[in-house]
Amino acid sequence: EVQLVESGGGLVQPGGSLRLSCVASGFTFSASYMMWVRQGLGKGLEWIGTIDPDGATTWVLDSVKGRFTISRDNAKSTLFLQLDDLKPGDTNMYYCVQGTNVNGPRGQGTQVTVSS
Repeated sequence: EVQLVESGGGLVQPGGSLRLSCVASGFTFSASYMMWVRQGLGKGLEWIGTIDPDGATTWVLDSVKGRFTISRDNAKSTLFLQLDDLKPGDTNMYYCVQGTNVNGPRGQGTQVTVSS
């Protein structure tokens, strides 16, 4: 059974940073593409970025390029999302997703709130 557990969210002021983590189990993490998506209250899922299985290549939403960085540690089956220069519009629930379909298996999410 695929299990994904996100953590690291919280309340941060505009311009601040957070590092989100996603610990994976129940599948071969090192062979899987992984994604981060986010969802605002009452809104649909928004793709943020994807990382290939060995972490060599990432694809990131244009609007967060230069601010958000995806990485992974296959030895620890953990996916990361570094959030820098956060803006109020980044306030969302953030989820990690196995595979390349935004509707694929995901965890319970971690809330990021950007507010002064």
